[in-house]
Amino acid sequence: MVRRDAAGHDIEAAGPRGGFQAPGIQELQSPCYEWSKFLGPACVNRTGALTLLVTAIVAALFLLAFRRPQVVPRGLPNVTEYGIDFVRTQIILEVIGPEGLRFLPYLVTLLFFIFFANLLEIIPLINFPVTSRMALPGFLALVTWALFNWVGIRSQGLWRYLKSLVWPAGVPAAMVPMVGPIWFVSEVLVRPLTLSVRLLANMIAGHLILGVFFAGTVYLIVQPKTFVFGLGAGGMSVCWSASSCWSPVCRRISSRS
Repeated sequence: MVRRDAAGHDIEAAGPRGGFQAPGIQELQSPCYEWSKFLGPACVNRTGALTLLVTAIVAALFLLAFRRPQVVPRGLPNVTEYGIDFVRTQIILEVIGPEGLRFLPYLVTLLFFIFFANLLEIIPLINFPVTSRMALPGFLALVTWALFNWVGIRSQGLWRYLKSLVWPAGVPAAMVPMVGPIWFVSEVLVRPLTLSVRLLANMIAGHLILGVFFAGTVYLIVQPKTFVFGLGAGGMSVCWSASSCWSPVCRRISSRS
């Protein structure tokens, strides 16, 4: 294909760019597979299948860990109980207070589900965190938001709870017209979005960074001139994958085990 510049000279059009092609957002897309002709357009894609897999893993973990309770747990029961103790002491008692202990089963399930859903990012041949799709973090955020408001209405009454959303405790009456709308929007409208986007953005960024490192490793290591750089990129990929699990939960479980 030939193009002409402003002076009328022929210019050859540039061909497709060669070299390393970094992965993009399209790596998070997956086809949808129809699995039942009776459900019409319903289908299961990779995200849905992995979500079901994580659900089964969490259910099997608790069934295996507590099918035979022990006074002094060892192995899997010990690790699982340490995760429960982390939620109880570090999240409920420090943030909510003793009255929040009734939500321990929900918060423990949420913690383990999100942990294993994120862990899929560094598992070979999967390398895809299901929390990098907006539907799952958004659903979890909406469930938590609904539970938060239901508890507020049940404990304070509808009128007092609605009043607290527009008149925060300790705010002078003269400041309510300015502070009230901001507080209402942040508590009622923005909170589900911020909870879901916080998890979504972290997992998308981590997934793309790992994709760049691993793709760069393959591209560099197969060429003699860049073999050494490929080793460095591979080492960085391993270090980044290992650091993805270096959270307070992992440190506490590792130190106890």
